[in-house]
This record gives sequence, C-alpha cells and structure tokens, in this order.
Amino acid sequence: MKEGGKIGVEDTGTSFLKKEFNNPSKYSFINYSKNIIDIMHIRSPLLHKSLNFYSKKIFLIEFFESIAVFSIDSKKCFLNKYLNSLEKILFCSVVPKKFLLIKNYLSKKTKLKCFELKQLNIEKLINIKVNRKQIGSDRLANAISISKSNKNFIIVDFGTATNFDVVIKNNYIGGVLAPGVQLSLSNLINKASLIPPINLNKIKKVIGKNTSSAIKSGFYHGYTGLIDNIIKLIIKQTKKNFSIILTGGLAHLFANSIKGKVQIKKDLTISGVLKVTNLIK
Repeated sequence: MKEGGKIGVEDTGTSFLKKEFNNPSKYSFINYSKNIIDIMHIRSPLLHKSLNFYSKKIFLIEFFESIAVFSIDSKKCFLNKYLNSLEKILFCSVVPKKFLLIKNYLSKKTKLKCFELKQLNIEKLINIKVNRKQIGSDRLANAISISKSNKNFIIVDFGTATNFDVVIKNNYIGGVLAPGVQLSLSNLINKASLIPPINLNKIKKVIGKNTSSAIKSGFYHGYTGLIDNIIKLIIKQTKKNFSIILTGGLAHLFANSIKGKVQIKKDLTISGVLKVTNLIK
C-alpha cells in the first residue's frame, strides 16, 4: 500500500454475528481493529515502546456502519509529522515526573532545549506577589493570558481543583483552591455503593425527588454558592472591582448561575503559554 492510501473493509458487522460466524470472539475483525488501535498508541513517548510496522504506518482508523477504513501515511504519524518541525518546546506542567519523562524524550529526538513555564523569566509579563514555587504553572499561565496594566480579574478554573486566581493591575496576588467539581462527584460515586453514575447538568429546583436529582442539585447549587461566596469575600478583602473569567471543563455549566457578568475563555491556559513562548530566544 502506497503512502497516503486507504484500506477499506466492508461487512464488519459480521464481527457480532454469533450463529453465522461464532462471534463476538477474540479473532473477530473488530477485535483485530481494536488491537491495531492499541498498537498505534505505543507511539507515545511515555511508554518507551519500540515501534512496529503498524505503529509506523497506520495514521488513522475510521469506523462507519459495517465499514472500517485504515489510512496509511507514515509522514503524518506523530513522530515524523511534528518533531522535525518544532522550533521551541515549552511545558506548562503540574506533574513533575511525567514532565521529566517527556522532556528527556523530546530533548533526545529534537536536540532542542525544553523549558517549563516557571523556569523562564515570566516576571517580564506579570508581577508575582507570592512564592512562585507554590503556584501551579497552569494558574500562572491563566493569569499571564489576561493580565493588563489597568484591569483586575478573578479567574475561576474548573479542573481537578476549582481554582480562584486574583490579578490586580498586572499583579498576581494569590488565590483560593477548592475541591474540583468532577473529582468530588467521582469520589462520592466511588465511595457510596447505592449512588449511580451521574452526569452533572443545570437544575432549577433545589429539592430533588430522587437520588440523581438530589445530587445534581447539591453539586450545582452548592458549587454556585461556593463560587459566589468566594468571589464576594475576595472583593471584600481587596476592596476592588473585578472582571470574572471562567475556564476549564465545567465553565459553561456555571456561567449563567454566578452573580454578576462573567466571560468564558476556553483557551485561557494555552493563550498564556503562547505568550510565554516569546521569552524563549
């Protein structure tokens, strides 16, 4: 098969026919395809795996109704497509062990120096009024993204934790860390055997009629109250007015429930990281 070619396989639905083909079984075509997907993912530098024919050649697998399509293009596989075109490497990492693994891999492959955001002189972009060693790089990237000399911001980032970061006229002055919404929900579901899996969504009524609606109410209205109260206390302590910026996975869920005018900026962190790349010479 030439580079850029495609292999199409029809009637993949037979992988689920028991009477005619004794499927599903580990020898079915669908399970073969799943195995190829696993093989493709050994390209990850974290796995330290040797690449075989499939991982070097198969760029994409697409599934349709009773059809599977394999795209053959080694030039588009991760290693060949991106590494040779890199000019700068900057990490915004809060997982040091994983950062070192990837840093060592990319340093060997690209011969470029790999930086972590806090290793650079980011004080050229924002004044940090706290111990920078104690502040996550993601939080600093968020602050750098929106910092302006004459404006004040409170950033609420819905991630593993619910972060509140305060920026006053280009000064990062600290913040608040609260439990993450999704992390708290997952922990509750894992610890309480009678609570089913739940997807959070906006709920108007406070009083739930069953377990699911009661938990949704508790998390939605509970976190709305937490967010409003922390913002209120920040304003009280600083005696300043702020623009409120929401980012992270659940920002959309709380955007209309929080008191006051808020903005959602999904790409806040990456925007800050891109600003910091200008410090790499």
